[in-house]
Formats: sequence, structure tokens, C-alpha cells
Amino acid sequence: MAEALRAGRALTELLVAEADDDLAAVAREAGVPVRVRPRAELDDRAGGVLHQGVLAVAPPFAYASLADLRGDLVVVLDGITDPQNLGAIARSAEAAGAAGLVLPKRRSAHVTPAVEKAAAGALSWLEVAVVPNLVRALADLAERGLWSVGLAGEAAETIWECGLLDGPTVVVIGAEGAGLSRLIAERCDATAAIPMAGRVGSLNASAAAAIVFFEVQRRRQ
Repeated sequence: MAEALRAGRALTELLVAEADDDLAAVAREAGVPVRVRPRAELDDRAGGVLHQGVLAVAPPFAYASLADLRGDLVVVLDGITDPQNLGAIARSAEAAGAAGLVLPKRRSAHVTPAVEKAAAGALSWLEVAVVPNLVRALADLAERGLWSVGLAGEAAETIWECGLLDGPTVVVIGAEGAGLSRLIAERCDATAAIPMAGRVGSLNASAAAAIVFFEVQRRRQ
């Protein structure tokens, strides 16, 4: 909520359970109407999302176009359907300086209140594009000079060894369990694995994504 206000996102109003809430003062300064409402009403409006006594009412999330994602790190998500994972990936991507996320129109979570909460404000700063065809999107990004690297546990090369992460990069993250779809894996310029030293066989998608994003950031610096 604080990040949405700091980013200047258009909010219709702020509903609060306590009249002296600190965010309410910030919202009023930003010209956002504030209403004190019973906590039960906030519970109903939140639809099961934990709200801590504050709820923002906003227009539908404004998606970007693929052309709007300008930068040397773009994140493509191939079949991430869990809202918590999507939000966590968005948070890590924004913290690592990514230009934005690319989601498929079908078989993917999209931005919802639950995703926004999991992203902890990152989606107020991060562009998100929804495309009908990820293979076509990867081709379009390649035409702009970005190499695509898919994260795959079975890849022979590790992310430490992958030279394509040095330059403008599209990091492609697959679904939990299933990983990258066949067509997406074939379209990537390379696949790379996170080397595992312990007994656990894999990481969840959001943890794995964060490792790759910050490896890319490390190289940029």
C-alpha cells in the first residue's frame, strides 16, 4: 500500500479500520479519499486476502505492452499459476532491477489482490505484459538483442557458467514441478541449472528465480 502511494498509482479510495492509521495520513496528502469502515466490511471486500486493517480500492491493474519493457533484464514466466509464487517473483524481479514480467494469456496467474499482496508493493513499480504467445514474445525480444536463458534443473550448464547472462537477458522461469514447456525450452538460446549442494532436489520457482535475478545483477556490477 505504501509503495502504491509512493509510486503515485491511481487509487479510488483507502478504507481503514482505524481513523489514525499512518497510511491514511499519507493517502490524504496524496489526494486519495479515506473512509473509516468496520473491519468486517474490509474482510468482505478483501475476499480472503489478509489486509491488516487497510484496504485500497483501485482501478483494474494496468498491463503494459511487450514493447514497453525496455531494459537489459526481462523475465518471462512459463506457466506460473500460483499467485504467491507470481507475487514473490515480481518482488525479486523488481528488487534486481528487471524491466518487467511477461506472462502468457492462458495457463498463468495474472495480477490479482493476492498477487499484489505477495509482491509487497513491487507491482507499483514493475511493468507486466500479458501476451498470447510466449514463443513469439521470445522471438520479439531476441530481435531487440536479448538472449533468452531458461532455468532447467536438468541443464548441463550452471548459471555460474552461462555466458549469456552477461549481456541483455531474458530469464525464463517454468512452472512448479513441470518446468519449462517443450516449445519454450527449444526456443531459449540456452538453459542453465542452479547447482545444488544439499540433499534437497529442487527449489520452488520463486526462490530459484531470485537466485538467477541476483546473479544477473551481480554481473552487471
